[in-house]
Amino acid sequence: MSKLEDSVNEILGLDKRTYKHAKDHGNDMSYENEVMMTAPVPRKIDETKTDVDNDYENSRENYYNLIDKGNEAINGILEIAKEGQHPRAYEVAGQLIGQVASTVDKLQDLQKKLKDLKELPKTANTNIKNALFVGSTNELQKMLNRKQEDEIIEGEAGQPKEDNTGDK
Repeated sequence: MSKLEDSVNEILGLDKRTYKHAKDHGNDMSYENEVMMTAPVPRKIDETKTDVDNDYENSRENYYNLIDKGNEAINGILEIAKEGQHPRAYEVAGQLIGQVASTVDKLQDLQKKLKDLKELPKTANTNIKNALFVGSTNELQKMLNRKQEDEIIEGEAGQPKEDNTGDK
């Protein structure tokens, strides 16, 4: 590697790996053509954001890259189609345009999905519509009687009890 590449790799914090390719000379294996490869660029993750936000940013960036590369490919295939005037080249260009349009739709769907994920906790319904009691009828009666007694006690709070016996 050149001095410049080494400096850039050092600044970016990338490690370099050395691979040797073997050439077969009969039974003798000699190692030639040392190839220097760098590790992939690490993904930048913002620790202050949630996983949903980080995934959204990564997906959004990837969709934009795909759309840009698709537009470049469309321009290239249209030039080839114009020069060759071959129907197959125009067919490929049409398919490529459709795929880029599909990617744009996926980018819009990503926006909607993020919005739905962020609004979900706020709009969650806490009403219980169907409750299921698991237990015996005896337990159910005890529970209902207990609830009925609690309602009576709450309704009579602060009022003296009436004496129906006639004693004063």
